[in-house]
Amino acid sequence: MKNRVIILGSTGSIGRAGLEVLGGLGPEARVVGLAAQSSWRVLAEQARYWRPEAVAISDAEHAGDLREALSAETSLTSGETAMVELVDSVPCDCVLAAVVGAAGLQAVLRAVELGRRVAIANKEALVMAGSVLMPLARKTGAQIIPVDSEHSGVFQAMHSGAEGEIRTVYLTASGGPFRTWNTEQMANATLEQALNHPTWDMGPKITIDSATMMNKALEIIEARWLFDLDPDRIKVLVHPESIVHALVEFADGSVVAQMGTPDMRTPIQYALTYPKRMNCCSPRLDLGKLGQLNFEPPDELRFPALRLAHQVAREGGVAGAVLNAANESAVKLFREGEIRFTEIVELTAQVLGRHETNNRPTLNDLLDVDQWARNEVTKCSTC
Repeated sequence: MKNRVIILGSTGSIGRAGLEVLGGLGPEARVVGLAAQSSWRVLAEQARYWRPEAVAISDAEHAGDLREALSAETSLTSGETAMVELVDSVPCDCVLAAVVGAAGLQAVLRAVELGRRVAIANKEALVMAGSVLMPLARKTGAQIIPVDSEHSGVFQAMHSGAEGEIRTVYLTASGGPFRTWNTEQMANATLEQALNHPTWDMGPKITIDSATMMNKALEIIEARWLFDLDPDRIKVLVHPESIVHALVEFADGSVVAQMGTPDMRTPIQYALTYPKRMNCCSPRLDLGKLGQLNFEPPDELRFPALRLAHQVAREGGVAGAVLNAANESAVKLFREGEIRFTEIVELTAQVLGRHETNNRPTLNDLLDVDQWARNEVTKCSTC
């Protein structure tokens, strides 16, 4: 097992679940580094319990408070490059990348440069920089193991055949809280309603992305890079029970599904212990009690984010960075009460339509277009 682990985003829902998983794997699992963006009190509490070699916090304003709360044996880095410095300075076997949004991109790239295993829950890193990240991983020998339940499901199901035998990959979606709502109802949805996910317990940004189905749009783009698939071979099925996480159809017509309870601890543990399977703290799936499983095609008129995903996946280049940044900014505006729910995807689409194509971007190009897209959302929202 890869036993020395750094967790980027340890105070979020995935990071906390990761720590719970590591706690169940025995003394060989060691947390050597923890990082957060701003939640310094939770980070300090985690550090006192796990006693990592180092912690990092992106918000330098709280560095002094955090330093006072840490033991003398734990070093501290702070500021915009703190997570990169943590990955660079602390030897580890695996980096669990669980930072939400674009903030974790540079640290993920550094981990890949160093040839680490990256258990990647930060889908934005692949959405923004898949064209840079995956070739770099092949060059350095880094392993990128998906933590998203859907991509973990694809990764597991793909083992049933050879790469050239795969016909179609299906990512499942719960449909979110507005699966049965019409467009008018969705336009008037409140923040509280958007955060009321029917099956998953996730952070607010990811939960809102689920409500717009932008999370599934990002996952389509992520799967395109992660598995080197033609975008037309990646499809979405709405599956309200969230039991089947992904399906892979092979050339002979066989379809292999990966199933499990809707609990992120299972894919997290699989990414940390791959190729081994070990007892997990997630509840077991009891098929006899399920009754039935339902599947339906998504309605792309009510959830236009899915159309944007295939457009971006086909274009490549900087398009993923534009989509991701515009969506993050639009979600922030919705949370602040500045725009309506349906305007999240509308604004994202407007900004995507205005960007300049660049099919061979550098990291600096991606970071520049990320900032441009955020600024454009602000401009468009006031038009």
